[in-house]
Amino acid sequence: MTPEERYALVSRNTEEIITEEELKEACAAKKPSAYIGYAPTGMLHVGHLVPLLKTADFLNAGFKVKFLVADLHAYLDDKKTTWEKLDSRSEYYEESVKGAMEALGADPKDIEFVRGSKLELNGDYFRNILKMAGDVTLARTKRAASEVVRFGDEPKLSGFIYPLMQNEDFKALGVDVCFAGVDQRGIYMLGRELMPDNKPVCVFTPLLPALHGGKMGGKMGASEDKGKIGLHESEESIIKKTGGAWCEAGKVEGNGVLALAEHIVFPVRGELVVERPEKFGGNVAFKSYGELEKAFVDGLHPMDLKNAMGKAIADILEPCRKRLAKKEKLLKAAY
Repeated sequence: MTPEERYALVSRNTEEIITEEELKEACAAKKPSAYIGYAPTGMLHVGHLVPLLKTADFLNAGFKVKFLVADLHAYLDDKKTTWEKLDSRSEYYEESVKGAMEALGADPKDIEFVRGSKLELNGDYFRNILKMAGDVTLARTKRAASEVVRFGDEPKLSGFIYPLMQNEDFKALGVDVCFAGVDQRGIYMLGRELMPDNKPVCVFTPLLPALHGGKMGGKMGASEDKGKIGLHESEESIIKKTGGAWCEAGKVEGNGVLALAEHIVFPVRGELVVERPEKFGGNVAFKSYGELEKAFVDGLHPMDLKNAMGKAIADILEPCRKRLAKKEKLLKAAY
């Protein structure tokens, strides 16, 4: 694969790349590498599939991919995971990501999983953290991490350590590129300021809006059950949630159902089939998101779209559901 072909794969379906020239240089390396990291807090949902699709792109482009299960970060972020559950939730995240990669058509064996606590409690890691701490203010650090870390009215010290560690992870893992949802942008921009000799090369993916959409807005997250679809959920539950999602006729902005089509269904399956009775026009197959969006704006009924989306997402997630169904004890221990 040529560097240009590599770049085309890893840069597609992205929100922002910082910088394009630096990413092109990484794509020209003989053995390029990249990493993504998740703190094992709430249960994984379909919003996580967007950066995981980018994981598949990096693998297909010949990158060595490391997945950081950032267990210590889960505790540092206002104890979103208790110290006692770090191991069980970390194991759950690894199993969930493996299932998600199977669902997306990639081999999880190609990913190197790294536990944060195994990486971060060794060598000069915290010496470097202390050096960064001497070069940045609390206000700058909080501003950088505000999209990710829960600070509250009286922020804990741990929340200010979190973004410094996330940037040191990039250096400690010895990779060329980091990739994540665009909500991580502030943290990595701080890293580019504090680590001029090891600036993170960043690929950011879009965020899915919550299913309630509309005036409520917001990204899909773990804190609100009705606004997300968990990777472990049953087909019945998924169809029920998409059926109840906000999907005002002809409205595109903030439409979580359309976002599922654009960022998951079409990248994974390449088409969406909407089933309808003959009296309402019969079945119709869309070969691109653009076709679907135009049809929706022109009058495709929201319920027809929602029904099709529920079935498509449930079908995509089947391998993940099967894997997690075998981990009932782990799920109980973790949550």
